[in-house]
Amino acid sequence: MAQLRIAVLGPLEVERDGVTVPLGPRQAELLSVLVLALGRPVLAHRLVDLLWDAGAGDGAAATLRSHVSHLRRTLAPGRQGNAGEAVVTTVGTGAGLAYRLDLPPDQLDAHLFEEEITQGRRLLDHGDPTGFLRATELFGTALARWRGPAFANVAGRPYALSEVARLEALCRTARRGSAEALIALGRHSAAAGDLTGAVAQFPYDEGLRRLLALALYAEQRVDEAAEVCRQGAALLRARGMEAPQLQRLHTTILRREELPVATPTPVAARSTPRPLDLLPPNPPQFVGRAAELDDARRHCVAPSRNQILLVTGAAGVGKTSFAVRLAHLLAGDLPDGCLYVNLRGFDPGGAALSGDEALRLFLDVLQVPPEQIPSSQEGRAGRYRSLLSPRRMLIVLDNARDAEQVRPLLPGTPGCAVVVTSRSQLPGLVAVEGARPITLGLLTVAEARELLATRLRDGRMAAEPGSVDGIIERCARLPLALAIVAARAAAHPGFSLTALAHELAESQGSLDGFAAGDPTTDLRSVFSWSYRALGEPAARMFRLLALHPGQDISVRAAASLVALPERQARPVVAELARAQLVVERVPGRYSCHDLLRAYAAELVESKPEEVRRAARHRIVDHYLHSARAADGRLSPLRSTITPPPARLGVTPEEPADSGRALAWFAEEHQVLVRVVEMAGRHGFDRHVWQLASALTTFLSRRGYWEDLIVVQKHALAAADRAGEPAAAAQAHRDVAAAYSETGRLPSARAHLESALALLAEQADQVGQAQTLLTLSWVSEKEGDQATALGHDQVALRLFRAAGHEAGEARALNAVGWDHAVLGEHRETVRYCQRALVLQRRLGDALGEANSWDTLGYAHHHLGHHQRAARCFRRALALSRELGHRYNEAEALQHLGDNHEVLGDPVAARHCWVRALEILTQMGHPAAEQLRGRLAAGHGRTPTGGTGCQEGPLAAQKR
Repeated sequence: MAQLRIAVLGPLEVERDGVTVPLGPRQAELLSVLVLALGRPVLAHRLVDLLWDAGAGDGAAATLRSHVSHLRRTLAPGRQGNAGEAVVTTVGTGAGLAYRLDLPPDQLDAHLFEEEITQGRRLLDHGDPTGFLRATELFGTALARWRGPAFANVAGRPYALSEVARLEALCRTARRGSAEALIALGRHSAAAGDLTGAVAQFPYDEGLRRLLALALYAEQRVDEAAEVCRQGAALLRARGMEAPQLQRLHTTILRREELPVATPTPVAARSTPRPLDLLPPNPPQFVGRAAELDDARRHCVAPSRNQILLVTGAAGVGKTSFAVRLAHLLAGDLPDGCLYVNLRGFDPGGAALSGDEALRLFLDVLQVPPEQIPSSQEGRAGRYRSLLSPRRMLIVLDNARDAEQVRPLLPGTPGCAVVVTSRSQLPGLVAVEGARPITLGLLTVAEARELLATRLRDGRMAAEPGSVDGIIERCARLPLALAIVAARAAAHPGFSLTALAHELAESQGSLDGFAAGDPTTDLRSVFSWSYRALGEPAARMFRLLALHPGQDISVRAAASLVALPERQARPVVAELARAQLVVERVPGRYSCHDLLRAYAAELVESKPEEVRRAARHRIVDHYLHSARAADGRLSPLRSTITPPPARLGVTPEEPADSGRALAWFAEEHQVLVRVVEMAGRHGFDRHVWQLASALTTFLSRRGYWEDLIVVQKHALAAADRAGEPAAAAQAHRDVAAAYSETGRLPSARAHLESALALLAEQADQVGQAQTLLTLSWVSEKEGDQATALGHDQVALRLFRAAGHEAGEARALNAVGWDHAVLGEHRETVRYCQRALVLQRRLGDALGEANSWDTLGYAHHHLGHHQRAARCFRRALALSRELGHRYNEAEALQHLGDNHEVLGDPVAARHCWVRALEILTQMGHPAAEQLRGRLAAGHGRTPTGGTGCQEGPLAAQKR
């Protein structure tokens, strides 16, 4: 069997059985993109954009298919699909066509490289001397793989920059780790030899230089050690950065003072195997701010009671870039990583991210399962602080509006540092929380010139020094304004800087002139100038983006916003990105700086109201029809209300399957919640309650109960305004399910009673039956199973009277479960068998899986263990087909229980272990109970609760 290896730690290489496989240039690029997205599909149109930039012609899609075919044959000629072979898999069709590289990670050198470095670093961090020797071996093995720079064939391509920088940072980590281990073992000469090469490779790495100086000094090579410090300080100073630690070490060496032995400091075991890192990339063209960075860095690593840094300054002065650069400099001082969030405090649409929303985001990143997130904000904040208490992390809270937005996100222990950026001075944060303020002013003239020089390397600055001075003056030395002017100049190398300076000067005296001296006013003029250079389709899209309520937008949503086909909208978005009016922060999603959004809002406000309303109508149409299509994939038998036809020009998403539907919901989650609010604010009441209904399945499956409550409250208000009692009843029922799941049972019951009253007035038997099933679930949670049974029996009669077979099947299973809880297992069998007959005929696979599991539970308790096994296996097979992970784990546990009773402990344990793997991957609390039983030598005794309670209508499992 051929063994395939892909190496990216240098020029990309492919080996099969130790023999290098030749790749053409375009094959190497294509494979690089697929490796960067290993195991994840990359859309075909995205590959075309990445491989051909703006030069893709009409035949690019066909050319791509040809390249994919050649790459498949190159990677696995004649043996595609064999174990151990890389396979380029085709996923989806049409607009959703994508390609995925299916390759075990251990066949990629970068994966092995990272694993070895992580293991070596862990051994060092534990501070165990017996582990230092093993750490040197691991670091040595990792460094032997480095042929750098990584992805050398495509290192200059934008899509590879982030990963290249990350792998280079890992290489430096390995170099430092190897040296630390050697020094801890007393092998200073070997450390000095290795470090000499490392410093030559990474001359600006202060940590490597410091270790080299320590190793040389320990070997009594004092002059060499001092020279290493002196050269390093001089190099860093030339880059505008101070090196206080290196300077202090230099002084200590010159004085021949005794130094402590440099050994790794033990740290507590961490709860995550790798540092968390939500940081944007290190700004590659950052200039100046050396004194402020040094001051900020010293404050953040000082052993004080709290380390909160508040970075303030005018809009566009570069607060975010400063915070991100500072965060990257602190990476070695705060080894557990960084949490980053844009709080959108000064978003022109007023859609700031609340502290609680950011808190939920951080808990999600910290891998807290949805069902374990406390229902109150105080509880969530407490959970967040407890997770941070053993860690040394940096928390960057960007673009905060006020102190109240920030306070829930502050850690409770001194081990973590916090950097807050804001246009406001936030006096409450300074006075109450003791934050240290740093105010960023405008750049100096020298720094402004350096900023332009980093972006314009074609000789124009040297040839036209007077025009450079004019541009700096007109841009008021504001970093964002300078960056936009530089982007314009770089995009048009034939334009003279004199002409650009003249164009800026002519804007003075107009509404957007620079004369006022206010940086915001000056920046508006630069935005106006950049905006006028756009083609009309791009200018129109830029204006209308101000009406979109989300933090970012997909290409297809942007196409709907401007009523263009997606293929025509894509180059329009690309034009905005080239002009730096939008940024592609993640592949396929674009965001707009808040100042640019404010300017766009001014532009669109000058247009007629009917233009703005038509655009808003298109965007709510887009998300409503997309959400309805996605919800139909998640719950194909769930009764939905068909929305009215979308307006002309709307191109909604059409997920091909449930997996893509779930991914779309996850990507658009926050946008959808904001669209519901926006639709209500602008009078699109029918959209509000229909969109809220379409969101319910996703929000409940993910456990986003608070968001479900918010959107259903908007739905209730909209339904009342529109005089839609059926819609109001549905919103009452859906919000009741969320209240029930969060333990607010009186509120849940009140909403359900309101729903029943509305439905009785409408003589809606199906709606009443659905509401009674939810009310039954509330009664069960209250411990009143007899009342729960009564509600389900009434629901069953109503479904039958209405001829609603899907509801009848669901109610039969619910009644069967009620009897099981009451110990009446023969009744359970009778009802579930009838449910199965209907579910098979209707094609209700999820309902059938639930009924098989309930039926197996009843047979198990009746002593019919062979029958129970057949039922559980059927439930297991269906759950796997549906990708329903929790149901799969439940069926495995029940099957394991059954094997145990049948006297097959090996099969039982096999089932329980597989169930534990699933629950652990999900982060489900049931994993701990099952793990404890397995450790005690047995599995799980079935004591009720066959199912997972999922879905908006409470207890689909029943």
